[in-house]
Amino acid sequence: MRKAVLTRYRVMSYVTGVLLILLCLGMVGKYVLDLDGAAGFTTAVGFAHGWLYVVYLVFAFDLGNKARWKIGKQVRVLLAGTIPVAAFVVERKVTRELEPKVSDGATPAAAKV
Repeated sequence: MRKAVLTRYRVMSYVTGVLLILLCLGMVGKYVLDLDGAAGFTTAVGFAHGWLYVVYLVFAFDLGNKARWKIGKQVRVLLAGTIPVAAFVVERKVTRELEPKVSDGATPAAAKV
């Protein structure tokens, strides 16, 4: 598996996680604190999180297929983008598991002969 597959998953995991935390803060501001402007913020962040979560799903699914995960593990990783902070925790576990197994895609010098 190439390192780029893991890297793009990691980036989207962080983006999805940050947007989900911002969305939760916006919801608290909108419904609990009744802040002015929180409705617009929540709408914008919710829209961004929704679309970028779809990208996260594609990248996480691709990573799971290439890592040959069982369906249960793959579903847990896919759902991590829906629970605040879970995306960060799952990303660290996945990275620790797969980082030793990835290659940078370059061919070793000895193999070029």
